[in-house]
Order: sequence, then C-alpha cells, then structure tokens
Amino acid sequence: MQQQLDTWIRALVRWAGYVPNRDLSGWVLLTIAVLLGLAVDFVITQIVRFIVRRRPFKTLALLKIYVRWAFYIFMPSLFFLLATNIQSTRFLRRHPIADKAAEIIFLLATTWLVVQLLKVGELLLIRQYDTAQDINLAHRKFVTQVRFFRRVIVSGILVISASLMLISFQGSRKVGLSVLTSAGVVSVLIGFAAQKTLANLMAGIQIAFNQQIRLDDAVVVEKEWGRIEEINLTSVIVRLWDRRRLILPITYFVETPFENWTRSEASITGSVILYLDYNVPIDKVREKARELAEADPRWNGETFAVQVTNTQPTCIVVRVLLSARDAPSAFDLRCHIREHLIAFIRDEYPQSLPQTRLMLAEELKPKEV
Repeated sequence: MQQQLDTWIRALVRWAGYVPNRDLSGWVLLTIAVLLGLAVDFVITQIVRFIVRRRPFKTLALLKIYVRWAFYIFMPSLFFLLATNIQSTRFLRRHPIADKAAEIIFLLATTWLVVQLLKVGELLLIRQYDTAQDINLAHRKFVTQVRFFRRVIVSGILVISASLMLISFQGSRKVGLSVLTSAGVVSVLIGFAAQKTLANLMAGIQIAFNQQIRLDDAVVVEKEWGRIEEINLTSVIVRLWDRRRLILPITYFVETPFENWTRSEASITGSVILYLDYNVPIDKVREKARELAEADPRWNGETFAVQVTNTQPTCIVVRVLLSARDAPSAFDLRCHIREHLIAFIRDEYPQSLPQTRLMLAEELKPKEV
C-alpha cells in the first residue's frame, strides 16, 4: 500500500513538473484533511436535518441533542489521523507533534462520542417507562438498573481511555500498561478500596439488583422526607419536600436503616390526630369523617377508622386513619380531613373542643341545711 502511494505521488510530480516543498506539503495535507472532515460533518448534518423535517425520528432528535458536538470533533480528528499516517512518503515530511496531537485528539473525540452514544442508548431504552408515578414500581426498577450500569460502563471506558493516552507518551507508557494489566488493576482496586470507592461501587451493584431504593422512591432519611433523584456510583441525591437536596454516600442505604414508602407498593395510610373534650360525640365525628373521605377522590377506599387512641387529664385523643394511592395524596388528604373536621366540630359541637375547667373553692364547700 505504501509503495503504491509513493508511485502515485511520483507520477503526479512528474506530470506536474515540479518538486513540492516537503514541509509545506505536509501541512497542506493536514489542513485539507481537517477541512474534509468538516465538510463531511456539514453534509451529514444537512442530511439529518432534511430527514427530521420530513419525518421526525426520536432517535435522530436524541442524536442531535447529545452526539452532535462530539461527532463534529470526531470526523475531523479521524481525517487528521489518517493524514498523519500517509505522511511517511519521501515527498511529505512527518511532523511528530502533529502525529501525537492527532492520536490524542482522536482518542478524546472517540471517548466523548462513545459516552454520548451510551447516553442516547439509555434514553432510548427508558423512554417508554414512566417513573413519575409511585405505582409504576417495575418501571422505576428498570430505569434505575439501566442508569447505574451505563455509569459503570462509562467509568470503564474512561479508565481505558486514560490508560491508552498514557501509553501514547513514552515517559508514561509503563504507567498506562500497568493499569491495563492484571497487576495494575489489582493495585487500582486496592487503592479504591482504601478510599471506600470499591465499597461504594459494590453497594451500588447491590442496590441495582436488590432494589433497596429506586429512582423517585419516597424515602425518609436523616429525619427528612424526600424522593430519590439520582443514584450515582458513589452517592445518592435525595430531593427533599422543600426542594433542598440531601447528598448521601451510596453505602448509607446499605448500612443505615431508613424508611422507603414505595418499596413494594405506593399506597400509604395516613393519620389525623385530634385533641377533643370528653363530651365529644364520637359517632358524629366518625360519620362526618367518612362523609368527607368518600367525597375526596384522593381516598382509595382501602383503610378508614376513627378511634379514641388515648386519654389525657384534659382531653381525649381521636385518631382518624385514611389510605391514599401515594404519599403526596395521603398528605393532602390528611390536611383536607383535618381542616373540615375542625370546622365541623367548631360549628356543630363547640363545647367538644379542648377545655380547661377550674373548680372554685366556694363551689367545693358543703351546702348549709
């Protein structure tokens, strides 16, 4: 192949009748290669835009969003690398700096492109799965696993890419090779374990399979209620009810007890606590509570109870139990029932509200006959 290339260039020189400047010709070739790569980017971009305008495709739309810029760098870097490989003829002078730059840029561009393609593949896999609803437990399980393993694969690609980059430099070649050999891998794993990174990775794998938590699970951690927003390789981000973010190490969910309100199902039972006077008509309160529950679409009809759960020196404790399809609905249902029950007791039985009784000393004296 090299001999044929030399023959073609020699024939071109004889036909043109001049001897080219080897330095200048080498740089011209590299410039043409980059321009050719940009031209290919432009042509492919125009073709994709034409197809999308005529018939939208979800895949092409995702590629345009996530892969466009990586592809813009990848094509010129590919042609630039090919150009440096054909500079070995006697009419073109090789430039070591350009050769090394071509290898590094192509490696970075390829890594970026593969990582973005993995992101597009993840989105295509999970696009039909609805994780916004608590009842879709299987959907959230699948999405959690796909996202976790995509992050694991990306981490492996980055390690391999960094190793190949080290190999490309003469002074760092031994370091790069050691990372790719078994001894180097063991050393890296030992270093990770010393920094608890390996423990985090194993905890993430355990969570991905055992599903202690899933994306959008409703959890109570550190005495805060929130939802699982992200599950990364080393940390979990919990979106709290007031939009704060609580960032916890992923090992927290393996080693520390916590509440998961959507582990096996999303429905939950909520309670409304009322402190009322001893003379309150419980039957009337029970009837009103059932009437309010049946009129509220957030009540799923599974659980309902009105009970006196405790007594105190000045009042009794009445608990109303109600179930809803998910935690937010249960919270709103409890607020609704509490507000209307208080208004009902205030308007119909005001004497049943908590009261403080004082017995005057005169009333305690025995009456004279």
